[in-house]
Amino acid sequence: MIRHASIFAAAAVLASPALAQTPPENPPVPPQTAPTLSPESQTRSAVLELAGAFSNDGFKIRDGFWYATVEPGKPQILEVNLFAGNEYWFCVAGTVTAQGISVEVYDDKGALLDQETYADAATAAAGVVASYSGPYYVKVTLPEGEKSPFCLVYCYK
Repeated sequence: MIRHASIFAAAAVLASPALAQTPPENPPVPPQTAPTLSPESQTRSAVLELAGAFSNDGFKIRDGFWYATVEPGKPQILEVNLFAGNEYWFCVAGTVTAQGISVEVYDDKGALLDQETYADAATAAAGVVASYSGPYYVKVTLPEGEKSPFCLVYCYK
């Protein structure tokens, strides 16, 4: 009987370090950082936020978007078809390196349309009314700095 008790005691002593090394049931979870967005996602998110302001005034945001890169001295030009009498807002957003980005709308003869403008940091918008149905040209310009990806969407009513 004493022999069984000493085996029991020895087993308890040997088992106690193993019990002390048992991992906790709920290990601590390291803090998670927010995922880094791609430049395309950053610019699209920013331009949709800007366009959302115009949707509050009854404008509908066009389904598609245009994603490209603009460099100082090398504007990007997009041809769009607009309908006579409709109002449009062309919205553009670049990354943080696109400070001063701008957008302008021209008719099919290359004449700058009368337009309302908005600009803030790396976002800009131009509001126009189409005088005829047909092709128009949207020009995105970066006056200085580094080349930057940008996203353009437009709203209409």
